[in-house]
Amino acid sequence: MQLGFSQRLVAGTQAEALQRGVHAGRSRVAALRPRAAASVEAPGTNIREDAHNRADLPGSDALNARYVPFKAVQEGKGIASSEQYSLDEVLYRANDGGLLDVQHDMDALARFDAAYWKKLFDGRVGTTAWPYGSGVWSKKEWVLPELSSDDIVSMFEGNSNLFWAERFGRELGMSDLWVKQCGNSHTGSFKDLGMTVLVSQVNRLRKIKPEAVQAVGCASTGDTSAALSAYCAAAGIPSIVFLPADKISLAQLVQPIANGALVLSIDTDFDGCMKLIQEVTAACPIYLANSMNSLRLEGQKTAAIEILQQFDWQVPDWVIIPGGNLGNIYAFYKGFKMCKDLGLVDRLPRLVCAQAQNANPLYQAYQAGYENFKPVKARTTFASAIQIGDPVSIDRAVLALRETDGIVEEASEEELMDAAARADLTGMFNCPHTGVALSALTKLRERGVISPSDRTVVVSTAHGLKFAQSKVAYHSKEIEGIVGRYANPPVAVKESVGAVMDAIRTKFPSV
Repeated sequence: MQLGFSQRLVAGTQAEALQRGVHAGRSRVAALRPRAAASVEAPGTNIREDAHNRADLPGSDALNARYVPFKAVQEGKGIASSEQYSLDEVLYRANDGGLLDVQHDMDALARFDAAYWKKLFDGRVGTTAWPYGSGVWSKKEWVLPELSSDDIVSMFEGNSNLFWAERFGRELGMSDLWVKQCGNSHTGSFKDLGMTVLVSQVNRLRKIKPEAVQAVGCASTGDTSAALSAYCAAAGIPSIVFLPADKISLAQLVQPIANGALVLSIDTDFDGCMKLIQEVTAACPIYLANSMNSLRLEGQKTAAIEILQQFDWQVPDWVIIPGGNLGNIYAFYKGFKMCKDLGLVDRLPRLVCAQAQNANPLYQAYQAGYENFKPVKARTTFASAIQIGDPVSIDRAVLALRETDGIVEEASEEELMDAAARADLTGMFNCPHTGVALSALTKLRERGVISPSDRTVVVSTAHGLKFAQSKVAYHSKEIEGIVGRYANPPVAVKESVGAVMDAIRTKFPSV
């Protein structure tokens, strides 16, 4: 008897409250406050079976989400669009050839007040309750509400730390600078947030339409392939990755290899890989996992919700995000906007998209007022994951930036490497993409756009250890054309106390 009660505390109470409340209306919401989930499953519990049984409670179809054309989102129609598709359909484009977007039944979600959602989400943080211990699936009702917990493929991604960058902020004259460490995740990048959602939906599709999905594939600059291969391996789903030859780090390359993916190293750039994978997935039962697939954005948007949650539902003034294929800045916008539309917050932060100068089509479009967007041929950049000249999500990014009075900034190779190294000297260990965002922050502070007291969040998208080669080259001063202003090479000394003391006093004269 006690075991059953413990299991219900894990998630059944929240689910039953949610399902009954949608039918009963707002008047009953106060009586249906979620309880905190138990932190540990009882010994011997079949976690997957228990989660599956909880998902079958009556009323589980009350909340829903559908694919709609992104054009309908631009026109303000959303879920009211006449063109809609089930998430169980295998498709990536609308009838007009444009992108699709996942839209939720906001009226159904709005039957629960903001206090309900805050308490529900807060009560799931840090638990081992399947699947709610994940930072993504703790917001399941806002992600894929109709997906059975039995289909979810998760490694409890998300819940990444948001820390006060006190010392680096002080160097920039800022008192409220924060860094969201999305790279502190299972495969070392924010891509895990989206991939858990996409692979979970594929897991379902393979059960109901086995002939339609026999493998999952992606074109990648490194991080997407790592996330895809890991989550597919966890689910036992074949994965195929298209990588541009000699354009990603060894750490990124070895991840899909280790997870058993078919790794195709192709003599082209990311845009060429993207073209190939679209042709292949159109001809074979291989599911396309790139960010033109809007399922991934549903997971990535939870990072925005998580930031608000970590600030006790207070809205920061600025959020700075590195941008390449540009799905992530739209995902952050979606997360912030859902919170505003459902009354959890009263405003949106201003978004900044930071691009590498060597792959900056959005920056160029921003400078021209977003008129006549033109793809560019991306040049080599240390920020290899955003080395994309023809971003799929350009229209999504423009919408997000316009709706948030956003800004686009760029960083040269020297600027991004210097920014990452400078911040490292205050205790961080940044990837080059985070260096792009930190460079953008520095420029906006120097111009006075961001004020000293503005609460500002820099999104770190990957772990610095995935890019150790570039850091070694920087500190060794081996990069042509880059001085290495903040380089800190090791000092070779002879085996003698005198030589050691001389080296120490040269670095620290007061010792």
